[in-house]
Amino acid sequence: MTEDLVSNQADMIDQDARRAWMGTLAKAPRDRLEKALEQLEIPHYSLLRTPETGLVMARGRAGGTGQRFNLGEVTVTRCAVKLDDNTVGHAYVAGRDQRKAEIAALFDALLQTPDHHQALQGCLIQPLVREAETAQRATAQKAAATRVEFFTMAREDNR
Repeated sequence: MTEDLVSNQADMIDQDARRAWMGTLAKAPRDRLEKALEQLEIPHYSLLRTPETGLVMARGRAGGTGQRFNLGEVTVTRCAVKLDDNTVGHAYVAGRDQRKAEIAALFDALLQTPDHHQALQGCLIQPLVREAETAQRATAQKAAATRVEFFTMAREDNR
């Protein structure tokens, strides 16, 4: 019975939305996640997979569209938590910050629950998304200011 409830709950969650908030949590600064955690009444949870650090092979493409090649290894920390209501949260974060991986996994689990979803979307996820977009625009503007336009003039032969 409990397994059916968990699988039905997982089916109801929009996987694209979950992928987006997991990416946002993974890229967020740890101090922002810690602050948001302090403002919540944290439900009891257990660690399904304690935070552990390993390596992942990053792949690239020549010219962005060409043949794939191994770019190098990236350090990643992963964690999985389970709330008392059997909701499971996962996180993979770049680097070795085990506490950040645990907090991100906890937020992933909480975002899957109706009790916390709207509040966390409003006070944590959406502000982080806006900040990331603002930072990306600033970087793009800085890069655009250094753009150089090259052109070639065709010279006609004098006969």
